Amino acid sequence: LEVDEHGVVGGGVHLSPTQVNDLVAQRGDEVVFFDGRNAMEAAIGRFRNAVVPDATTTRDFLAELDSGRYDELKDRPVVTYCTGGVRCEVLSKLMVDRGFGEIYQLDGGIVRYGEQFGDAGLWEGSLYVFDRRMHVEFSEDAAQIGHCIHCGEPTNTYRNCINGDCRDMVLICDDCVADPSTAHCGRQECREYATTAAAAVNGSTITSG
Repeated sequence: LEVDEHGVVGGGVHLSPTQVNDLVAQRGDEVVFFDGRNAMEAAIGRFRNAVVPDATTTRDFLAELDSGRYDELKDRPVVTYCTGGVRCEVLSKLMVDRGFGEIYQLDGGIVRYGEQFGDAGLWEGSLYVFDRRMHVEFSEDAAQIGHCIHCGEPTNTYRNCINGDCRDMVLICDDCVADPSTAHCGRQECREYATTAAAAVNGSTITSG
């Protein structure tokens, strides 16, 4: 990638939040939002009807784009976006280089859009952040579009798996995380760990009782 003082050279056209809304108002469902973050972030918040590739790294995006599964979007207006506008700038360049004809990028990312429109625009849900907060909302009207992996209840909170050897974080609601048997990421070894942990808790409860 070639970079100058303005950012990545040859990427998508920068659009302000207002211009993004105007584009959608003018061209409706023809406009496609393309998420430049990883799928984990998009699970709790994304633009309405956005395309969310199964990706966690830039290399994953390369494989996704080269797979051909998004070729039908090459003749449609595509708005790439990410948290602050950096990752989607790279993504927009990758898409331009692969023959996508009308590529835009949300200038300033989700953060700037949320600052201007909150939850009254095209954004839905929570914004995943990489600090102790884990997520932020733009208003009290924010929708919860994430769901607990165990019971399906709405939640926007990622939790560590109960298995200390596991590094996976997954969406688990308050009720399920309070029960050792459902405080796991879903992998077989972690399910077995959780079952053992739940049995130990139940055994100690019976003994103490």
